[in-house]
Amino acid sequence: MVLGRSSNSSDDWPELQWRLGKAATSIGRSRNANWQSENLRKSETVVCDIHGCLLRSDSFFPYFMLVAFEGGSIFRAFFLLLSWPILFVLDYDLKMRVMIFITFCGLRKKDMDNVSRAVLPKFYLENINLHAYEVLESAGSKVVFTTVPRVMVEGFLKEYLRVDSVLGTELHTNGKYFTGLLSSSGLLVKHRALKEYFGERRPDIGLGTSSSIHDHLFISLCKEAYVVVNRSEENKSTTIMPRERYPKALVFHDGRLAFLPTPAATLSMFMWLPIGIFLALFRLFVGIFLPYNLSILLGVGSGVNIRVKGTAPKKSLNGKGVLYVCTHRTLLDPVFLSTSLKKPLTAVTYSLSKMSEIMAPIRTVRLSRDRRRDGETMQRLLSEGDLVVCPEGTTCREPYLLRFSSLFAELADEIVPVAMNTNVTMFYGTTASGLKCLDPVFFLMNPRPSYSVHILGKVPREMTCAGGKTGHEVANYLQRQLAAALGFQCTSLTRRDKYLMLAGNEGVVNDDRS
Repeated sequence: MVLGRSSNSSDDWPELQWRLGKAATSIGRSRNANWQSENLRKSETVVCDIHGCLLRSDSFFPYFMLVAFEGGSIFRAFFLLLSWPILFVLDYDLKMRVMIFITFCGLRKKDMDNVSRAVLPKFYLENINLHAYEVLESAGSKVVFTTVPRVMVEGFLKEYLRVDSVLGTELHTNGKYFTGLLSSSGLLVKHRALKEYFGERRPDIGLGTSSSIHDHLFISLCKEAYVVVNRSEENKSTTIMPRERYPKALVFHDGRLAFLPTPAATLSMFMWLPIGIFLALFRLFVGIFLPYNLSILLGVGSGVNIRVKGTAPKKSLNGKGVLYVCTHRTLLDPVFLSTSLKKPLTAVTYSLSKMSEIMAPIRTVRLSRDRRRDGETMQRLLSEGDLVVCPEGTTCREPYLLRFSSLFAELADEIVPVAMNTNVTMFYGTTASGLKCLDPVFFLMNPRPSYSVHILGKVPREMTCAGGKTGHEVANYLQRQLAAALGFQCTSLTRRDKYLMLAGNEGVVNDDRS
């Protein structure tokens, strides 16, 4: 039996339509939503699907595209895009089987694990339905049943949404590879899986959609249920989960795509690629070989947006160079700072590929990670001229600053903090598991990449080691100053934390992977 929204229920979850299960006792119960929100946590079980319920996306195609592009290759992604007109006319089950085959046939399990851990969570979080999540969050026990492959969603659901169990479609494997076929159990049928999982017991709350007969059968097995209803565009905006509501902070993520690859957006990307490659090569040539004024003029003319705030400090009186301390957004940070100041700088790096060193239009010096040797190297470089250092040691895409190394603070009395930030719309210019030498190329392939350079001015002498502060105090002070200038949040996370999470290593390698 299906009823409209209870007159006693509040509007805490306005995008969820109240529906009652088959039990007659539940019809007369008509609970208030506020009461539910406070009391479901410890005693009741919620069951739902991630597709169409927890996610606002109407189609799961973009997430298959992310796996195909980031875990497979650009050719696999292109083949999946070509299949879209056919997928559009297929029924749901057959469409799912075709997408699974194209995406997973020959894909390494290791690559799928990397995408599941480092790429997909960002896009899932950005598309979570806030109201559905509030219902899920209020329960003491959470179980997700879904027809999409379990390997695509289980890690995210358990790590970020604290789901207890995830039952999804199982894929067939051969050794270290997926075959693209389903296991002997086939596509998961939610209402059957629910019966097998709970037996004679009925879950307390079910979440589903109104567009699927399988969801109607699924929620009918629950004592009470909600249906996620897509209403006006105005109301849809209220279902977006703000960053501050994320159940777990999203500090690190990987992958090249900076947009959700819907069919239309993916088609636009492939149409842009030839133009983007040409633009990237042109912008690289301009930045490497032309004088500052001309490179700025042609760079801006080609679509690169550079915003500079603040002025260069006066020349040091003690004859030593100025130490510029930058936030680290891409490998191009020192290059854009040098261009903005219109003078050559030397950049020190912890890990840079040979190709990136060759392509760099400024001098780069690699540090050894030996504190004594690195200190001597930086002292020598400061005696020769101005120096750029990124004390985070690695890039971070999100509005967070990693822990600053204190080595730089012990070597220079004249320190100038520089708040660097970037914005891209198509490709990220950083990677933890891909080819680092392509980072500048991907960044410059964006239609209108932007760089913000905010020079904060010299650090007061009393806030340096010469003024009696320790290296750690100076590093923490600068981290707070730069975070405040950018509106970012300080963290104690390090380069090691990032690479262990995203790539399963400590980020120290000798080839083009970093």
